[in-house]
Amino acid sequence: MRATARRPTPSDPATRTTRRRPAPNTNQKGPAPPPFSAAPLPLPPAAFQANFAIAELRPLRSPTYHRRPGRRAATAMPLLLPNPRSPPPSPLRVLSSSAAALGGFLLRSGHRAGARRLHAALAGDNRVVLGCGLVTLDYLATVDAYPRPDDKIRTGELQKSGGGNAGNALTAAARLGLNTRVISKVANDETGGTVLSELKETGIDTSHVIISDGGNTTFVYIIIDKQTKTRTCILTPGDPPMVPSDLPMSSLSAALQDVSLLYLDGYSPEMALAVAKQADQMNIPILVDAEQERTKEELEGLLILASYIVCSGKFPKNWTSIPSLPCALLEILLQYPRAKFVIATLGEKGCMMLERSEAGDDSVVDAADIEAVADSLRLELHKDGIFPTCVASKSLRLSARGQGTVSGRLLIGTAEVIPASELADTTGCGDAFIGAVLHALSTEIPTEKMLPFASQVAGIKCRAIGARAGLPWRSDQRLAKYL
Repeated sequence: MRATARRPTPSDPATRTTRRRPAPNTNQKGPAPPPFSAAPLPLPPAAFQANFAIAELRPLRSPTYHRRPGRRAATAMPLLLPNPRSPPPSPLRVLSSSAAALGGFLLRSGHRAGARRLHAALAGDNRVVLGCGLVTLDYLATVDAYPRPDDKIRTGELQKSGGGNAGNALTAAARLGLNTRVISKVANDETGGTVLSELKETGIDTSHVIISDGGNTTFVYIIIDKQTKTRTCILTPGDPPMVPSDLPMSSLSAALQDVSLLYLDGYSPEMALAVAKQADQMNIPILVDAEQERTKEELEGLLILASYIVCSGKFPKNWTSIPSLPCALLEILLQYPRAKFVIATLGEKGCMMLERSEAGDDSVVDAADIEAVADSLRLELHKDGIFPTCVASKSLRLSARGQGTVSGRLLIGTAEVIPASELADTTGCGDAFIGAVLHALSTEIPTEKMLPFASQVAGIKCRAIGARAGLPWRSDQRLAKYL
């Protein structure tokens, strides 16, 4: 009887097939590309509003990279693939890691504006901070000492950089991760082109900047005294000036679309007032940078509409004719009842802020003299520390002799202590401070953290020449504890 051979089955060990990974390329020369790693960035819950299912991704094995001998390894992006063996991690952590990885890749590739826009997109945040005001080109000359009359001196260093209050503050806010937009005016000249290019490179929306056919773009000569660490600014105004007729109502409405906060530096007061009135009708909060060089008539209309006021330390005293800074801040909130707070920046001495209590807050019952409260807070300050700090009073009914009463809190903040060897230039410190305040308001950072954060941003800026070169990016580790 003929023996019948059994047909092998797939279950037999002898016939079971095993998939093998391809053998590594032993001819590969040079070190393998380093593994990609990035610390996760915390993102808000709004990130889950994205139009793609990032939350369903799981962490992946690192991909295998191969290259032909003699060729440079291309920069590879990390990928995310499903890993069925691993339990699903926190969706927020996966999303944060993905954003951090791609954002880090863009930063290393030089695409900083793209990295900022990516972070905002992944966060699902379409809100925009709109700034209306001055953009300039700054020529910065560093000298050993400021010249005396009829002196002839030489510069130690000459630099060219974008400037202007609105341009600087929006650049600071954009680097911190905000979507920013600007209304301003430049001429169709080389200077105007340079100004716009720098703003666009930072990621600021310049589609509403007015470009005049003739005239000149605003530019500034800045003399930086290395000996006294001071700067002197000589501004040549742009011509023709920006006026409300430059921006039709349809364009203004488009500029205010999706805007959550309006910033005004007071430059071109007629245009600023027109933008402020339209924003007020749309219930958009307004932050006003109150500078002394504006006339009382020019600033009055803006301050009446202001939700927030930021100014220099000299402004409150000059505006109210009250020598005491705490009492002058109190008078400003009495004059402008819509303002939620007023901040006076004091340079190396820090800042002082008076914050109004929320309407209907019945918990404020204790009364106090604002001067006495300020003296008490000064004793609590940690003046020996290097990094910015802040002390705040409890909510009180604050008053002063001969003045009314405001329910709120008084806060005093310190500035970063910068070694003389690191202090390069104070140009634009106030703008850097305001840019950080814009970020804090947009991301709802508590007031006690907002003041040290803004002071830290301003302190970091001081370590480079010009108003923008030293402005930190969101990824700066010196800002990690605030964000």
